[in-house]
Amino acid sequence: MAAEVENPPVTASEEKQEEAPAPAVEAPAVESAKDGSVPAEEAKEAIVVAKDAAPKKLNVFKQNFDKDVVYLYQFARTTSLPSLSPYVLKVETWLRLTGLKYENVDHKFKFHSKKGQLPFIELNGQQIGDSTTIIKELSQRFDKDIDAGLTKEQRNISHAMISMVENHLTFVILSWRAKNPSEMINGYKINFQQSLGSKIPNAILSFFFRLNYGHRASKIVKAQGIGVHKPDEIVELGKEDLNTLSELLADKPFFFGDEPSLLDIVVFASTAQIYFISDEAKYALKEYMVEHCANLIGHVSRIKERCYPDWEEICNNLELNPHLPKPEPEVKENKEGADTEKAAEQSAETEELVKEKVEEKIDENKEKEVAAQ
Repeated sequence: MAAEVENPPVTASEEKQEEAPAPAVEAPAVESAKDGSVPAEEAKEAIVVAKDAAPKKLNVFKQNFDKDVVYLYQFARTTSLPSLSPYVLKVETWLRLTGLKYENVDHKFKFHSKKGQLPFIELNGQQIGDSTTIIKELSQRFDKDIDAGLTKEQRNISHAMISMVENHLTFVILSWRAKNPSEMINGYKINFQQSLGSKIPNAILSFFFRLNYGHRASKIVKAQGIGVHKPDEIVELGKEDLNTLSELLADKPFFFGDEPSLLDIVVFASTAQIYFISDEAKYALKEYMVEHCANLIGHVSRIKERCYPDWEEICNNLELNPHLPKPEPEVKENKEGADTEKAAEQSAETEELVKEKVEEKIDENKEKEVAAQ
């Protein structure tokens, strides 16, 4: 798992993209002189033509793409939410609302944009990063501006509220996750084996997540500014944001009338992180939202029903994209099962080593606790 900001720390080395060599291009025939030589000018022109005719290598991961299909690189699903990143959920919700054809791609902690951000998309051989830029670019290319009917005043309000949500409320949520990684795991029912595609026991993966995530996420929220406050003070900041949104929404189905706008999508992407967390996790903002912001609950439910009729299916199956064919597993020839037995022994040794490291870390933490007492 990575932090839900758009430029999370990379937890694994980025996999370099393999570039297939360009196919040879036949240069145009050049008439030879009587002595067998080729005139210099004609030879130079032939080389230029050959270079221009050669296909350009695409700087994208999806080389065999379909025209005008948006390939959305994002995190794995959870049983509570389609995505634990408000920015990813924002882009996918916008794609569903506008009806653009897209396919999800699990980045598996290997694929990152040139800026190191998630989400990012690939479209017709071009990579586009940053959720705001993605939506802006796609709106222009496919004429899908869902804010086209807003007045200038409404657009200004939308801009201000989106800034509040993405640069304030989202970090309030992240600060709680940084302080409560165990509550986060339980509340969102995170399956690390599925997310990482690992065979290591989920308990061990969960342990390492708790060990690393809190520290990294805390650095992010402190750099943003919210992280310097006390937990109860941060909760109050979040309540103020929810109150502001609730008062602006009032009794309307969406913020600017009967149809959702970009503001509705952004608010949904963040409030869903609050509302759809399991009751097994004690989260003050969810309790406050349920008790004091009933219209926001109605709002998040309307967006869910409109854009995610398959919500239960995708969260229960945890399939990021069942439409993309999975690559066939590589099968190597074994001699009387020797290779298979060797691989099993190596896997067992790796798992045993991980367990030893975990036990060492637990003992180390206990010694520190005793020393502190």
